[in-house]
Amino acid sequence: MTRPAGFTAYITVTAAYWAFMLTDGALRMLVLLHFHTLGFSPVQLAYLFVFYEIAGVITNLSAGWIAARFGLTSTLYAGLTLQVVALLALAQLDPAWSITASVVFVMLVQGASGVAKDLAKMSSKSAVKILAPTNDGGLFRWVAILTGSKNAVKGGGFLLGAALLAAFGFVPSVLTMAAILFVILICVMIGMPSGLPAGRKDAKFADVLSKNRNINWLSAARLFLFGARDVWFVVGIPIYFYAVLSDGSVDSKRAAFFMIGTFMAVWTILYGVVQGWAPRILRAVSRTETQILDQAKRWAGGLIAVPMLLAALVWVTPVPSTTLTIIIVMGLLIFGGIFAVNSALHSFLILNFTDKNRVTMDVGFYYMANAAGRLIGTLLSGLTYQIGGLAMCLGTAAVMITLSWLCVAKLKSAQTLKATA
Repeated sequence: MTRPAGFTAYITVTAAYWAFMLTDGALRMLVLLHFHTLGFSPVQLAYLFVFYEIAGVITNLSAGWIAARFGLTSTLYAGLTLQVVALLALAQLDPAWSITASVVFVMLVQGASGVAKDLAKMSSKSAVKILAPTNDGGLFRWVAILTGSKNAVKGGGFLLGAALLAAFGFVPSVLTMAAILFVILICVMIGMPSGLPAGRKDAKFADVLSKNRNINWLSAARLFLFGARDVWFVVGIPIYFYAVLSDGSVDSKRAAFFMIGTFMAVWTILYGVVQGWAPRILRAVSRTETQILDQAKRWAGGLIAVPMLLAALVWVTPVPSTTLTIIIVMGLLIFGGIFAVNSALHSFLILNFTDKNRVTMDVGFYYMANAAGRLIGTLLSGLTYQIGGLAMCLGTAAVMITLSWLCVAKLKSAQTLKATA
């Protein structure tokens, strides 16, 4: 069987992205659990990730132009390098520092990590548009495989981070990840084949703002979709589970770390697996653009009920129990499966709506909205949990998904736009 042109470059880009996301997931879990055990409140924990998300907004807005100007390989290498630097910096955290100094330092390091993540993400996703075959649903399949596998790997990173923290402590875990990622960076730089654009000098920064109505509405839908996930995922559910599973003893803390890391890993891996299977679930190869848009509207609407029902259940059951915890876990796994299909549809549509001359800028703008949603979700996660517990986190998620569905309903096929022009 003949490999499609660009397949080797696609595999190399995907492998580099896997390595990055493994450390990204592990780092998030290390920071969250380590600082929770130091007594940080939910709001303080949310603050630790604020610069990470703010950096994502700024980076995605500018990274599309940077990639168009200097080439996709340059931004990919820069993202991997910056993550190594961020990991090394985090290892310098001194336990003797005050809480304020620790928060500020970790916020800054997380900000650097956020820049790194979005440089790597934008480079990898844009590369798919350029490298993927144009027939037989090749674009949907390649982007679904990249995105799905990335999320499965990040889920493994959550489990890895929790396991490393329990077994070796904070600093040795961070240094180990930095060393591994550095070795992978060198291997990728040596082995990267040709196939990605080197950049063009006429790229203008003003071009990053999209004039395409579909891209703008899809970006708004993405903002609310990922805000709806992170409003319970970032702080709310880990702290809720820790309160249920740990009685404060050393052994119960370690067991809680492992269980929380396992849940976060399983949820993210399931999300990634379903995302990778989305083209088959949706039978995307045989679908027209209009049919795929109709599917996007139905799947967005179908997601609303899950957090709404879970929020009502938690609200009327103020005392946590084993049965309630099992129902929450099962409900959030169902949420993850439906969420994954929505995310896969978005990832295909952004590449479908753009063209190869604007791909890095439109993808950068779209992931700027994604990062803005994560930022809003992160801030609301700590705030809503502190005010109203997990029930308020989940209720807020239901509201944000409704807003995402309304934005998706505004999307129109090229045929419809042409007919109404």
